[in-house]
Amino acid sequence: MSWPSREVVVRIGVLGWLTVVWIALWGDLSVANLLAGLAVGALIMVALPLPRVPVSGRLHVLPLIQTVFVATYYALESSLQVAWFAIRPAPPPVSGVLRVYLSTRSDMVLVLCTDLLNLIPGTIVLEIDRRRCVVYVHVLDVSSDAAVDKFYRTTRRLERLLISSFERHGEWRSAEQPEVEL
Repeated sequence: MSWPSREVVVRIGVLGWLTVVWIALWGDLSVANLLAGLAVGALIMVALPLPRVPVSGRLHVLPLIQTVFVATYYALESSLQVAWFAIRPAPPPVSGVLRVYLSTRSDMVLVLCTDLLNLIPGTIVLEIDRRRCVVYVHVLDVSSDAAVDKFYRTTRRLERLLISSFERHGEWRSAEQPEVEL
């Protein structure tokens, strides 16, 4: 028995995700909506194909699970902070744009890191410099050195977790980078 290729698994996953989104948009789980979601998802995949992501390597499940829990914790903590800023009897906090230098080698990890930063309330990524691996992030609270340090610690922790999930030294290499033989 041969296993399906990675591309086939990804295509099935995308089709499944598009079907779930279709059903969620209609708000009704029925056979008709399931079949319509599969048809619309297949049509989208054929009419609007996504470009191939040029990476190879392995997914490391335990660090990925830790990443999900840590990112969820940061999102909940930040949501409470934003809610407090909204109801507290004080002026709004000082906000600003911070520059973050990331150390990842992977475009996928760079995108996932910026996605996680965008999911955390009170932050939004404004610009990504892919060549230098720099991200400019608008942060809601930069009123103290402690708040700025906390943002940088959060970003570093998320980046470390994503790197350990997707990009281990010696296992990951971009498809664009030639393999070096020693």
